[in-house]
Order: sequence, then structure tokens, then C-alpha cells
Amino acid sequence: MLPEDDANRQIANGFILDLSLNSRVIQVLPEARGWQNVVDTFTNDYASTMRQYPHRMIALLIEFDEDKHRLSCVKHQIPDDLKNRVFLLGVFSEPERLRRDINKDFEKLGDALAKDCSDNTNQLWGHDLLKHNKTELDRMISSVKPFLF
Repeated sequence: MLPEDDANRQIANGFILDLSLNSRVIQVLPEARGWQNVVDTFTNDYASTMRQYPHRMIALLIEFDEDKHRLSCVKHQIPDDLKNRVFLLGVFSEPERLRRDINKDFEKLGDALAKDCSDNTNQLWGHDLLKHNKTELDRMISSVKPFLF
């Protein structure tokens, strides 16, 4: 997982702490400091190794900053040969707003998201600030869930 900032990194860390998750197959990378930097870091530092390892996948964790076009903007920057192994997830506004709405710290948010995944529920993923991730989550279920949980 390649997080945009510290808040997304903490959410990712909470996600990988879930006991039902196979922590040997997932890694949280250093934060990229900005959504465009997430894309640039992926393109410059990780795309080539993904081509060397055809089973490697990556989740880009960004803040959408209430920009409805950000998903398509980022997806257009992902190389075509890697699009099926790159997943784009994030809070529609910013993680701090989700934290206030749910009243949980970032790691507990990540743990709750992992629990939703392992339990096949949508309690937190269905939140107004996260429901836009549904298409990416649906893609991940068939690709990632079999070896992650």
C-alpha cells in the first residue's frame, strides 16, 4: 500500500493489524506526501518492479479532496499494462473528516475496514465518505482477498 500522507499510513497500519489478515503478503510503503506524488512515486519507483513480478499488486491510498474527477485523473496516469493490478482507494474528502464522523482513531478505522473485508460486510466501507470505493473494492475481492484473508 502506498499512502498519500501520515493519516492514510496510519489507516493502512491499522488495516494490516487485523488478525485475520495474512500480514506476510502485504506492506505499507512510506508516505508520498500528496496525491500526485503517490502517482509519481508509483510510476517512477514501483511500476517497473511490478512488471518483473507479474503477481504483485498495489493499493494507492489517496485523499479525493471532494474532487469527483480525481479517480479518472489518477487512473489515466496508470500504465495500461498494470491497470488490473493497481487499486485506488481513499476517503472522498480527507481522513480527518472520516475520523470525526466515526469517532475512531486512524488505526481503528483501518482495522474496521479490514474487518469489513474479512467479514464480507460494508459497515464502514458503506459510509458516505467511502462508498465511492465500491468499484475498486469489487475488483479487489476477486484479485486480492483470496490470498490476503
